[in-house]
Amino acid sequence: MNAPFRPLTPQDRLRRAELYRLLVEVCEDLAPTKEQFERARSAYEAVATWIAGSDDPLLASTLVYLHGSGGLGTTIKPIGRMEFDIDLICLLLGVSRSTDPAAVKAAVGRRLREHGRYAHMLQEKKRCWRLNYAGEFHLDLSPTIANILCPNGGELVPDKALSSWHPTNPRGYRKLFEERAALIPRIVKRFAESQNRAEAEPFPATLTLANVLNRIVQILKRHRDVHFLDVRGDVAPISIIITTLAMRAYEAVVLREVYEDELDVLIATVRAMPQFIERPLIDGRPAYAVWNETTQGENFADRWNREPERAEAFFGWHAKALEDLEALRDTSGLDRVRNRMEAGFGQAGVRVMNRHQDRLSEARKSGQLWLAPSAGLITTPAPLSTPVRSNTFFGD
Repeated sequence: MNAPFRPLTPQDRLRRAELYRLLVEVCEDLAPTKEQFERARSAYEAVATWIAGSDDPLLASTLVYLHGSGGLGTTIKPIGRMEFDIDLICLLLGVSRSTDPAAVKAAVGRRLREHGRYAHMLQEKKRCWRLNYAGEFHLDLSPTIANILCPNGGELVPDKALSSWHPTNPRGYRKLFEERAALIPRIVKRFAESQNRAEAEPFPATLTLANVLNRIVQILKRHRDVHFLDVRGDVAPISIIITTLAMRAYEAVVLREVYEDELDVLIATVRAMPQFIERPLIDGRPAYAVWNETTQGENFADRWNREPERAEAFFGWHAKALEDLEALRDTSGLDRVRNRMEAGFGQAGVRVMNRHQDRLSEARKSGQLWLAPSAGLITTPAPLSTPVRSNTFFGD
């Protein structure tokens, strides 16, 4: 039997606002710094210039651009190593579909080996080339060609066997993600606790440094990393599946409802994700599909149909992520919040909680803890802000 509905108290709202801020801080803790990203940008621009200077006919007209989590703004630090993953596309505009995919990949590799520095950094992967910038990041460079059959300006990428071309559309995917990330959730704004009225207003644009959708994806990716840390086998859901389901669910929930606060938006999005996993008949058998909506024929969940343990791993992880986020939303007590943050987000959660406790201790000592209507908890007075009594907002 469901628990009876209980309206949120002012203390509930303070606690939930603080919890969401801690989750945002986890994302910021895991993201590349501006300096790291600029070094990566400089590196890939240098690679693009080098490839463009080749006299190989296959490389006569190339476009190198950022894609993946770097292009979407959802990059997080991997667990256990320092390097970020930076994914690049090398679009060969003058190459037709009749060209051997293996020859296209080999041409890119040859050009990289001609560079004195790149030759020592180069690592061959199944369908891309990796440049390792030790201790900072690595660039994965995937060759593609134009897909003239795709009305959305899609591309073709070699399959892992380098025997055929597969549809993809990194630029179209990024555009769609950005369109959905720009959607603004409607958050209930309460004028006064004594008044029995509320209205919806747009989610405040100044609340975080990134869109809500970007944060949701980062939160889910780190929860996945921690969840599968001790799981044998390579069955963790790949980031493109998490990102695709999250952006489709986010669009649906944002357009459908008005929400109490940011945590409601986050949890509603996570809850809705499985709705966008399709079960078509492929070769007469039920299959899984998470389609790339920007081109025809790219199924991000294709491996689930050959390796059913991957689908099982996704649904198990998703249920745990939803359970953990709902439990965190309802948690009070600083020690219990710390335990949940560590369990869900590992050492990033520990670092965030340590900084949080340090800030609160200092603000409490100085009497500089305030609540601003659009920014939440702050340590410097702002217009319309009110002083907050000395506590942790988690019931302590």
